[in-house]
Amino acid sequence: MIGEVKKSTVKYNERLVGYLAVVEEGIAFQYDAEWLKDGFSISPFSLPLKGDVFLGRKDNFDGLFGVFHDPLPDGWGELLVSRMCAKKGVNYEKLNPLTKLSLIGGNGLGGLNYEPTQAVETGDPHFDLEELAEEANAVLNDTEKTVGDLDGLYLAGGSSGGARPKAHLKIDGEEWIVKFPCRIDPPDVGLMEYHANAVAKGCGLDVNEFKLFPSKKCSGYFGAKRFDRIEGRRVHVVSLSSLLETTHRIPNLDYVHLFQVIENICADKRDLYEAFARMTFNVFYGNKDDHGKNISFLYDEALKGYRLSPAYDLTRTPGKPEHEMTVLGKTNPTETDLLELAAYVGLAKAKAGSIVERIKSTIKKP
Repeated sequence: MIGEVKKSTVKYNERLVGYLAVVEEGIAFQYDAEWLKDGFSISPFSLPLKGDVFLGRKDNFDGLFGVFHDPLPDGWGELLVSRMCAKKGVNYEKLNPLTKLSLIGGNGLGGLNYEPTQAVETGDPHFDLEELAEEANAVLNDTEKTVGDLDGLYLAGGSSGGARPKAHLKIDGEEWIVKFPCRIDPPDVGLMEYHANAVAKGCGLDVNEFKLFPSKKCSGYFGAKRFDRIEGRRVHVVSLSSLLETTHRIPNLDYVHLFQVIENICADKRDLYEAFARMTFNVFYGNKDDHGKNISFLYDEALKGYRLSPAYDLTRTPGKPEHEMTVLGKTNPTETDLLELAAYVGLAKAKAGSIVERIKSTIKKP
């Protein structure tokens, strides 16, 4: 049975951050008094570190602030949680946002967790990637096989985002996200993403640890180590879209917005050049799935500030006619546009030019 939740506490590594509540005007959030003493803003533009009661917009993110919407399942994860709710006779779409967060609890992406929780604990650590891939394919194709396997799939991927099926797995004591092909993917999609990450790393980008897990049925399953879990501790992460309280489903951001956010919240301004390198890579490599939820910031407790998260979801997207994020308004930018943006945001001309040449020459290598 799934109970309705109207009040929720927000925690970070067992420490109380604040409170969420459904009120007549919408959904409200307030920081806890102890967190205000030496905590940090979990969303610097929308939720500054003040004792105010903050009210989310009813017409945006179901009334939640973006930082609380980030961990909710999207795409594949939403499909799984919707079907699990349906098995219990509950329409997931009609649940209020705090009830949805209670179904995720501490299993979601990022560092925050929510109580009370109605989340199912993570399942058996033993897994078989071939079986998970087969079961995911069965769910996507609505075959009868899904009846007995939905519970296990939900445990592995019920908090996932993105369109492709994926599983959150603990491998040799470390947490990974492993992706499987969906119906429209070529069978070698895992190898393609692995190659994209290898090229990005060769270009000097900050790419998280990645691996191609072997398969007897395809070229392999792409996996990325989670950067929101470090040595057993959770790491606070918030996406660019959520920081700016805007959806990633409708292209509405320019890379200029990314540089403006970095200038305002990042502790290390070298992130400006890292962002320029990622933008350049996306343009030259043909990764047009560069929307605001595919760029994130994490809170670095050592720096006592935010920094760009490692790059993720890197791949070629030949089926997309335009980039999700524009470059000075251009949906299919050129090298000239990249350098014009560098000048516009105040990057050193020589350094920006060197980054462009390095990435161009690396991508062209056989």
